[in-house]
Amino acid sequence: MLSKIVRGIITLLFGAAGIYVDYLILKVVDIRQLSQTLGFEIHLYWTYIIIFIVLSAFGFFLAPVCMKVFIGLVKWLESRLIRMPIHDLVGGSLGGIVGLLIARLVCITFVGIPFLGPILSVIISLLLGYVGLIIGINRKDDILGFFNFLPKLKGERAEKEKNKDKGHGKQSAAAGYKVLDTSVIIDGRIADIVKTSFLDGVLLIPGFVLEELRHIADSSDALKRNRGRRGLDILNQISKESIIKVEIYEGDFEDIAEVDSKLVKLANILDAPILTNDYNLNKVAELQGIKVLNINELANAVKPVVLPGEEMYIQIMKEGKEAGQGVAYLDDGTMVVVDGGRRYIGQQTTVLVTTVLQTAAGRMIFAKPKGMQEKSSEEFSHEFNAFG
Repeated sequence: MLSKIVRGIITLLFGAAGIYVDYLILKVVDIRQLSQTLGFEIHLYWTYIIIFIVLSAFGFFLAPVCMKVFIGLVKWLESRLIRMPIHDLVGGSLGGIVGLLIARLVCITFVGIPFLGPILSVIISLLLGYVGLIIGINRKDDILGFFNFLPKLKGERAEKEKNKDKGHGKQSAAAGYKVLDTSVIIDGRIADIVKTSFLDGVLLIPGFVLEELRHIADSSDALKRNRGRRGLDILNQISKESIIKVEIYEGDFEDIAEVDSKLVKLANILDAPILTNDYNLNKVAELQGIKVLNINELANAVKPVVLPGEEMYIQIMKEGKEAGQGVAYLDDGTMVVVDGGRRYIGQQTTVLVTTVLQTAAGRMIFAKPKGMQEKSSEEFSHEFNAFG
């Protein structure tokens, strides 16, 4: 019902526009001279009726397209305005109003121009309104400086200085967004981190990330399909938890093709960190000055500290790269390379830590079987006594 009413309004608007265009044309064209030229009399009211019917019919068939374009424009504006800081919004509004007032004064000089006068007035109003909007956003601190008597309308500069004086910017009660990427959702550890309450603020899940997850979940490849469905299950699990708030960002950047580039753009606009475990995204974001919360770095940081000389009871799983080596794994996935551990493959044994290395891939531990260490000490003692 509502769509029919809107369609009728658009039809009438097109008809009214046709009458106005006909009025402007008749101010320029002499209808009597035109009648003499054509050889038959043209009645003034028939021109209005015909052009009203023609343009109304045109508007009736074009109404669905107009409604679709209008709804798309409204959603686009909403996605931009809802994320815009209040200082930018107020400064841009004031700048736009000033621009339109200046346009109004300028357009007075074009009123007398037939036909082109109204068109030029609209173009100038749009141009100066847009220029005022951009200047208002870029110079918001200077503009809002005139409204210091209203605390909530002070510029960001004053707010930053105030926070600095109170303790170099303490975190506000309403913490900011943290943008999730596809890889960290599929990984699944984010759900366990949320349960620990170490994360605060709001987890923001972009719509284009959800779309990528949906495509992965619908993939013909079984492995990709399982990964995508796991990611969707993780999101459902997080959204049901009351520990942290989860929001969906419906906006999109249609001029950008890659999801990672969209994530960087969104994080830059919101001034929010990205939660990820993607190495390449991590580096790209850091190059653009965006904070990154990498859960792989978090996992490495919370791994238990092992010092050289400590004993560990492990099961050697497989053969190492070097001759005689055995390889074991701790519960957190840390690799333990055991020199001379090949003979203990498949067995539980006690080893002594010799070296601990921290690499970009994680922590690696080198050890030797405890029996081998003791044997080496006894052999050294016997050799020393024999020499003595």
